[in-house]
Amino acid sequence: MTDNHFEPTIIGFTCNWCSYRASDLAGTARMKYAPNVRLIRLMCSGRLDPTFVLRALSDGADGVMITGCHPGECHYIEQNYKALRRYLLLKRVLAGLGIEPERVKLVWASAAEGARFAAETTAFVEEIRKLGPLNWGKADDRPQTVDDGLSSVVHGQEMEVPA
Repeated sequence: MTDNHFEPTIIGFTCNWCSYRASDLAGTARMKYAPNVRLIRLMCSGRLDPTFVLRALSDGADGVMITGCHPGECHYIEQNYKALRRYLLLKRVLAGLGIEPERVKLVWASAAEGARFAAETTAFVEEIRKLGPLNWGKADDRPQTVDDGLSSVVHGQEMEVPA
C-alpha cells in the first residue's frame, strides 16, 4: 500500500562527460523534470562501486539512478560496459536481499540528450512512487531484549548472557 503523498528520494550517480552534462542541458533549457533526484557526479559510470548504491539505499534513498555514456562512446574506452555488468549483478544482489530490483535503474544519455535525461528521471520517480517508500536500514524504535536464563558457550566455558 502506497501513500499518495509519498515523495521518493532518488540518488543519481552521473558520468561527468555525458549524463551530468545532459542533466545540465536539461536545466539550462528549462526542461521540466522531477526534482526528487540528488545528483552525484563521477568521472565515469564505470567508477561506481556497487557499495555506493547499497549505502545510498540504506541511508534512506528510495531509488538509485545510474547514468553514463552510451555503450561504445565512453571517454574511458569500455568502462560503461563495466558499469552495465555491475548493474546487472547489483540487481541480483538486491533481489537476494528482498529489495525490489526496480529501485535501481541504468540510463545511457549523451551530453546532447537533456530531454532524454529529463524524461527518464521523471519516469523513474513515478516508478519509485508506485513502489512506495523503501524504509531499508531505518532503525526499529522497539528496544532490543534478551530472554532471561539464556546461556552461551564461549571458549568451552558456559557463561550467562546479560539481559
